[in-house]
Amino acid sequence: MKLIAGVDEVGRGSLIGPVYAAAVILNKTINKKLLKDSKKLSKNKREFLAKYIKKNSIWATGKASIKEIEKMNILHASLLAMKRAIKKLKRKPKLVLIDGNKLPEIKNYKLKSIIKGDQKIASISAASIIAKVTRDKIITNLGKNFKDYNWDKNSGYGTREHLKTIKKLGITKHHRKTFSPINKKI
Repeated sequence: MKLIAGVDEVGRGSLIGPVYAAAVILNKTINKKLLKDSKKLSKNKREFLAKYIKKNSIWATGKASIKEIEKMNILHASLLAMKRAIKKLKRKPKLVLIDGNKLPEIKNYKLKSIIKGDQKIASISAASIIAKVTRDKIITNLGKNFKDYNWDKNSGYGTREHLKTIKKLGITKHHRKTFSPINKKI
């Protein structure tokens, strides 16, 4: 059987925290009809599917920190998180399918980018679910000390409510200082 991994990232547009990626090699017994782009699933459905995927696949996550995002920019940090997820897989895939139009630099792997791959390829959908659930848990935990920002609901994205709170209370150590409108607050 040809091992194929799907890879996706989450958190590129958020104003806070690290960016996460997941790489997933699905077992042939998994029900691919259940897998969809994480953005099209409810939180409860994503969490249920994340457990299901983890039980029925080879998977790994990777992240790039706020410092790495600020040093190299969000695109390169996203690619770094993808590379880390791919390298952490317990088995090396023959082919890696990556959501989007950019590929990380990684030697000795066959990579292919697929635009809207999270909507077309089950393993990429699975990766989007794992990455989203993983990052959401981290952001929710960070938010316990910053309750007014409601990160458990907005995941740190620039919602009207989040921007209003930033205006009122300022930025935290978890905000990405190079991102607009945060960079205008410094």
